[in-house]
Amino acid sequence: MRYLDHFYIDGKFVPGTDRARRAVINPATLESVGEIAMGTQADTDAAVSAAGRAFETFSQSDVRFRLEMLRRIAALFDARREDFARLMTLEMGTPISFSRAAQVGGSEAHIQNGIEILQRFEFEKKQGKTTVVLEPVGVCGLITPWNFPVLQIITKLIPALAVGCTVVLKPSEYSPLSAILLAELLHDADVPAGVFNLVNGDGATVGAAMSAHPGLDMISFTGSTRAGVLVARAAADTVKRVHQELGGNSANIVLPDANIGTAVKAGVHAAYRNAGQSCTAPGRMLVHRSQYEQAIDVARHAAEDFRCGDIFDEATMLGPVVNEAQYIRGKGLIASALDDGATLVTGGADLPAGIETGYFIQPTVFANVTRNMRIAKEETFAPIVSLIAYDDVDEAIDIANDTPYGLAAYVQGSDERAARVASRLRVGQVQINQPQWDPSAPFGGFKQSGNGRECGEAGFEAYLETKAILTP
Repeated sequence: MRYLDHFYIDGKFVPGTDRARRAVINPATLESVGEIAMGTQADTDAAVSAAGRAFETFSQSDVRFRLEMLRRIAALFDARREDFARLMTLEMGTPISFSRAAQVGGSEAHIQNGIEILQRFEFEKKQGKTTVVLEPVGVCGLITPWNFPVLQIITKLIPALAVGCTVVLKPSEYSPLSAILLAELLHDADVPAGVFNLVNGDGATVGAAMSAHPGLDMISFTGSTRAGVLVARAAADTVKRVHQELGGNSANIVLPDANIGTAVKAGVHAAYRNAGQSCTAPGRMLVHRSQYEQAIDVARHAAEDFRCGDIFDEATMLGPVVNEAQYIRGKGLIASALDDGATLVTGGADLPAGIETGYFIQPTVFANVTRNMRIAKEETFAPIVSLIAYDDVDEAIDIANDTPYGLAAYVQGSDERAARVASRLRVGQVQINQPQWDPSAPFGGFKQSGNGRECGEAGFEAYLETKAILTP
């Protein structure tokens, strides 16, 4: 890539102010695939200043101007979809088939959804003699995670640009390659100088500088709950808007009237998506005690069908976890489950058969898991399914809600019964019977899973302020 060791500030690729570099490691091979520059306070200041200057004009731009800009972005993204897929496979080890279908395909869907919403969005409404105007919140800092490195940028960036905000982006230092390619694309799409800025770096330096920066009006952060607390604390002194999508520990309730074979297999596949590195991964599978032994057998076969291997082979279903810290943590959770008395059905902490290197964790299933075990209490971010038995639906709901998180849940069974269960779950999104993905569905959580919503019209509203104009 041409600008791997540069930042994108004020419409130009510029070298960082520090000589510090960080290697980007392919977690499947443990080899470096490049080095990025690491940002400083000075780099952050330059990016925020550029965004502030650009906001004065971009916030007043016509909707038609922003629509044409988004259409240019969509066309260029489609033309470079394979480049994005291959970079994400290199930087975070997702199998190429998943990179193409989910990482790139999902990003494209969000871009198109943003265009569709902007075409019909009402920025001004009359309420009697009062005019209610929705205006861009200002200069926005976007801090994004490594697990969906472009999609998570797109879900923040597209609505921010659509409503007239300017942005400073800090992508994850673990998966920055695709973000740099996105900066190149936005430059080629003639996004006005200063409207989009990118500074690579770590959370302790660039992330902290952005969170506390008086020139930013809003921080949109996706990451761990622990890091989200630090962002909120740093942002408090400047009373900026803080929008957060944080951790999760999703339960998958398989109701007694569900088809146990179909439901359990689908649940295992959902839990292993992106090597389990999704904040909505349904790692806790709750099964009625009368169907528990059957569920164990189905889960075992579903897990053992997952193919690990060459991440550029289209037949590979499961890649590695992203880095050494995640690898050590995943293996530690497996060890703790065994220590706590859970039964290892399949998988485990050893490398999958035929694989000699990389941060691969076997597709793993545990049975005889109870709600108080560490494996059931914590977000795993690894390909692990924990089977938990329940005696009645009230108990299943209680177990599902017994977590500090509230991002997502899954229910499988008859539509009517599943809907009743969904109404009692304290989460921001419930998926019933593995529905087709909807890019316009509001996304965000209750409790320690964050605040605010992304995607769809809710994603637009996150970047808007309300002004009331009263007339005689």
